[in-house]
Parts: sequence; structure tokens; C-alpha cells
Amino acid sequence: MSRLDESAHTALAWRIHELTPDFTVEDVWSFRTPGAGPDDFPVMLAAMVAAGGLDNQSRPAGFLMALRWKLGALLGWDKPADGLGARVQSLRDRLPSDLRAAPRGEDDERIPLKPVYELDREVVREIANKTVHGVMHLGWVQGDEGDYELRMAVLVKPNGVFGRCYMAAIAPFRYLIVYPAMTRRWEQAWLDRELLLA
Repeated sequence: MSRLDESAHTALAWRIHELTPDFTVEDVWSFRTPGAGPDDFPVMLAAMVAAGGLDNQSRPAGFLMALRWKLGALLGWDKPADGLGARVQSLRDRLPSDLRAAPRGEDDERIPLKPVYELDREVVREIANKTVHGVMHLGWVQGDEGDYELRMAVLVKPNGVFGRCYMAAIAPFRYLIVYPAMTRRWEQAWLDRELLLA
């Protein structure tokens, strides 16, 4: 895994750009998938799901996620009135007709990120609460060494000063614990794909 410059996401012709001109690119990461070809994106996604997806975290990352949801419940950050379709409009409401007809992907109640659309090389999920409206973009890109790789971009629209302070406060935890743990799981899912998908 490596953290990339914002341009590694913005310079590519992703459909998400049409929907998020009012969002900021917070993070861009690449995940190693040695030997991957242009048509292996569905295989990577299936391997990630089989390995537990976003729900399967290391103990430290799992603890942080559980702590975040407990704090959210205690402080009222995650009330439906602050979520998608209430405080903010879902990106699904911005979709042009061709993307409305595209598959959305499965909605998993264990994962707070809701599906927006799923294409042959691009998947988008979103979340909204009292802190931010956030978007996770997964894309399939040819890397510098020829193999294809998974890239994740996180786009955010903070909810005022509170949202900006929240994003600043959680940054060290994302960079030191959550993203490294996610990387280990997702890169291992690719290496174990034949076993996971047998």
C-alpha cells in the first residue's frame, strides 16, 4: 500500500467527478495486486467481500471503529436526521440516467457505507452523519509496473467547523491504524483469492 497524491485520483476520468464537485479529496491509496489484469476488478471485489470486507478489521482497527460508533451513539452523531436523505442528499439523487441504470452493489447492514453505483472499474459507496458526508471510491487502474491495482479515494464534505475538526482529529488514527490494517486485509485477500473464492 502506498499513499498517493490527490492527482492520482483527480487526473483519471472517473464518473465520480461528475457527482462530487463540492467534495474534497481527503485520501488516495493504492493496494498491491500482483499479476492482476484489466478484467480482474470483480475478482478483487469478490475476494475482499469473502475476506470480510470493511467489517473484518484487525483488533486495533476494530476497537477504533467500535469506539467511533459508541461515541456517535452517545453524542448523537449518527441519528437518521443527520444522514443520507435527511441532512444531505444522497449521491444517488445526482446520478445521470446511465448511472441510474447501472448496478448499485449489495447493501450490507453491517457496513455503514451505502452503495451508489458499481461499474466495471469503479465502485462508489457513501455515508453521512453529523460530522461529514463521505464517499469511498474504489477504482481499478494500471500501475507503474504494468499490473493493475486497486485504488481507494476518500472524498469528504465536512459538516461545518465541527466536521473539519473531526476529520483533523481522526487523521492520525486513519493513517497509523485503520488504513494499514485495511491494506493488510485487502492485499492478502487478493493473494488468497483462489482459496477465498473456491
